[in-house]
Amino acid sequence: MHVPDISLKGKVAIVTGAGGGIGRAIALAYASVGAHLVIADKIAQRCEEVAGRIDELDGEAFAVPCDVTDTDQVRAMVDSARAHFGRIDILVNNAGGVVAKAFKDQSEHAWQRIIDLNLMSMLATTSATIPHLIEGGNGGAIINISSIEGSRAAPNFAVYGACKAGMLNFTRSMALELAEYGIRVNAIAPDYTITPGLRGNVKGPVDPASWWQPSEEHLAATARRIPLGRPGLDTECGNVAVFLASGMSEYVTGTVIPVDGGSWASSGWLRNRAGQWTLTGDL
Repeated sequence: MHVPDISLKGKVAIVTGAGGGIGRAIALAYASVGAHLVIADKIAQRCEEVAGRIDELDGEAFAVPCDVTDTDQVRAMVDSARAHFGRIDILVNNAGGVVAKAFKDQSEHAWQRIIDLNLMSMLATTSATIPHLIEGGNGGAIINISSIEGSRAAPNFAVYGACKAGMLNFTRSMALELAEYGIRVNAIAPDYTITPGLRGNVKGPVDPASWWQPSEEHLAATARRIPLGRPGLDTECGNVAVFLASGMSEYVTGTVIPVDGGSWASSGWLRNRAGQWTLTGDL
């Protein structure tokens, strides 16, 4: 491997939902290898915080508050990114989220909110960005942050899982449609990753000043479920996102990379309390 292959120096990347969690980690990872960042997040304060952090690292960032469920705001964000930097090379569709709830207890409004946030936002941002990638004439990369819930049953996350499944098919379809322009389209599928959003789901409201501290019992149960024995870190998704945006993956398109510690590969196999892999019995 040549060192320049990992460099994103001079490239411009849009990252949605970049104000926290996986999106923030990806933005910081890109900045560390030379990319200029467009930080898109619904909360302006979070945009500015991440952009400020990138400035501290001697990078360059442009903060653009944007509600990705509003297609007019999405188009304006992409256009302002193009106007500010003069080009767009990379798009990371990261914005999304969900709260656990049985489908029978959800309203139509709740379905639509999940669909708008997790699927429609990706379609709108991709549609707005493609013309700029094609115009640049240098190919480019689109990276969709999906979930392993798009490939397996997801009780209490049924609509979310359906959106993530749609994201995976869209990734493969766009890889074919955009191949003639040298634009590569891939997806990352995390599982259980420690982020502020996870803290909010598991522990109640997010406290930005503290890191989530799971109980020993919770960690032990996680270790039995995930082959590598621990939750994922948002920075690990950032590392894979750098790979997919860089010259190291110039012949990779239409793929989905699980960043899940092996939980998708385990497909129902769990370690019991004795540390043995099993499909049944005492867990």
